[in-house]
Amino acid sequence: MELDTGVTAWMLTSASLVLLMTPGLAFFYGGMSRAKSVLNMMMMSFGVMGVVGVIYVLWGWSMSYADQSIGGIFGNPFEQFGLSGTIYDSSGAYVLSDGLPVIVDVGFQVTFAIITTALISGALAERVKFSTWLVFTGLWVTLSYFPMAHMVWGGGLLSGDGPFASIAEPVDFAGGTVVHINAGVAALVLALVIGKRKGFGTEAMRPHNLPFVMLGAALLWFGWFGFNAGSAYGADGLAGLAWVNTTTATAAAICGWLIVEKIRDGHATSLGAASGIVAGLVAITPAAGSLSPVGSIFLGVIAGALCALAVGLKFKLGFDDSLDVVGVHLVGGLTGTVLIGFLATDGGLFYGGGISLLIVQILIALVAVVFSGVITYLIAIALKATMGWRIDEADEVSGIDSAEHGETAYEPIGR
Repeated sequence: MELDTGVTAWMLTSASLVLLMTPGLAFFYGGMSRAKSVLNMMMMSFGVMGVVGVIYVLWGWSMSYADQSIGGIFGNPFEQFGLSGTIYDSSGAYVLSDGLPVIVDVGFQVTFAIITTALISGALAERVKFSTWLVFTGLWVTLSYFPMAHMVWGGGLLSGDGPFASIAEPVDFAGGTVVHINAGVAALVLALVIGKRKGFGTEAMRPHNLPFVMLGAALLWFGWFGFNAGSAYGADGLAGLAWVNTTTATAAAICGWLIVEKIRDGHATSLGAASGIVAGLVAITPAAGSLSPVGSIFLGVIAGALCALAVGLKFKLGFDDSLDVVGVHLVGGLTGTVLIGFLATDGGLFYGGGISLLIVQILIALVAVVFSGVITYLIAIALKATMGWRIDEADEVSGIDSAEHGETAYEPIGR
């Protein structure tokens, strides 16, 4: 097998784009938080880059993609511990898979693990210990993300090699279950276990810097082309289809979100446009290689509208999902995963494929919800009983940036 330099160049570029998404998320979340909390919010994303970037090399890749599967749930973490056997073969040449060096795939996949874990932080803004968050990230990526990646992409229970494939082959092109449902459920569980911010529901907690939010959304959209088009594993027609579908669905989601805002609130806001971008990106992620561009328009409009409606549920149901991770990533991930059953050009109900694919998409979504929910709950209560989650109330009121990091983002007026 010979090295395919074109594919290698494409995958290195895609990996770099996906890595950019996490700093982009830091801007997105940082702008949505209050001025006294912006540094902590951004540090939660950067902290994930530090923890997960190390863990992935040690056992994350092996748990996700090792040949030896443990019950179809996770790979043997010791089989390729420290990337043993994944870089060089016995002759000293780079190990290749379909012309791509496996080490390049490692680089691509670690960026997915990083951004998925960082997404969860938006539900915990302004009230949790940074040390507890870092320990959580290591535990959660190990016990929830790596197994989910193995189940869906590593030949496990939710893949084309799993039991559901006897009905129809499950479809998750770039991470509807692995990334967005997984992170969205974790965010919901943590919000319930940790509790609300002081003043939630009784005082305004508006975004402090909307230009940051829009910059973050722009960086996320740019990086997402590596996420979706890169998941084609080649600079080819499928990558082109994923690129166009990603753009089309995201544009349509902006429209869907803003229409809901205009009808409901009388204004189409910049925060709504930025949130609509993310909602569309989330929803098209599992479907980017399976839909037509016209189908992506329908998917995007539906996702944008549903997510715009869903972000208000936290006030009605009384849970403090600070920056709308549940409303955007869980709802958007579920929307994209399930609508594949209707809109996929190969097997979708609207294309004459019958109901089989729809059933499978619903089943894999439910399994992802239950798995992530149980694992996250067990980790959350264990950390609550040991390290504790909440900072002191006085520190929360005065500002978590100063309390946890000894810094502030902005100098007081007059200094």
